[in-house]
Amino acid sequence: MRPPELALRISEWIRERVTEAGARGAVLGMSGGLDSSVTAVLCKKAFPETTLGLIMPCFSPKEDVGHAKMIASKFGIAIKEIDLSPIFKSVLNTLEGRAYDEAGKGEGDIAVANLKPRLRMICLYYFANKLNYLVVGTGNKSELAIGYFTKYGDGAADILPLGDLLKTEERKLAEELDIPRAIIEKVPTAGLWEGQTDEGEIGMRYADLDAIIAALERDDVSSIRSLDPEVVERVKRMMEKSRHKREQIPMFTQS
Repeated sequence: MRPPELALRISEWIRERVTEAGARGAVLGMSGGLDSSVTAVLCKKAFPETTLGLIMPCFSPKEDVGHAKMIASKFGIAIKEIDLSPIFKSVLNTLEGRAYDEAGKGEGDIAVANLKPRLRMICLYYFANKLNYLVVGTGNKSELAIGYFTKYGDGAADILPLGDLLKTEERKLAEELDIPRAIIEKVPTAGLWEGQTDEGEIGMRYADLDAIIAALERDDVSSIRSLDPEVVERVKRMMEKSRHKREQIPMFTQS
């Protein structure tokens, strides 16, 4: 399937899912990264007049905000900027009795870092409710498969247009959509703390992760002999450990 055809199919799928829900449009978070940029352009194709991108910096690099605005300007996407930094500081002070003064603070503290995507989730659903839009998630197959997302944070969404695309496939689609090279070649980061990168957190390159996920789906691990078997096993463990993030909440039944 050629990427232009794929982009058309995804945008039509977005339109169908939103319409079926009785909603009017789409709202998504725009971080200035590849995932949200591709998703935003696809949403714009689906809903030219009713797509809203929320730019929600929270001790975020100015470059990220600039890249998000670049995408919005190039593709004519309506945006609203909400600085979550003071809210984040206030919540952290309430929960732990301490202030958060610098972006580098909290490195490695996942409970603190995950407050950021969960605050963004609150904003997204606020505007979704106000406007009768659906919240469009930006996660891709690579990250969803191993649970590299925050439960009830960036993992909270009504639809996931990129959920069946590996990161490497997404980059090819981004080129066809004419996403700026500065964003395509940008080092992926969730912005959890200063200097944090996705590949650093995951512990491997997306190219290797994608090759492993694809091989596991084919049940043909022998095709990736160039990778350390322990790396393959680590991906398997991540997939199993994060299963609860992808499945429906377990519910006790009397039957």
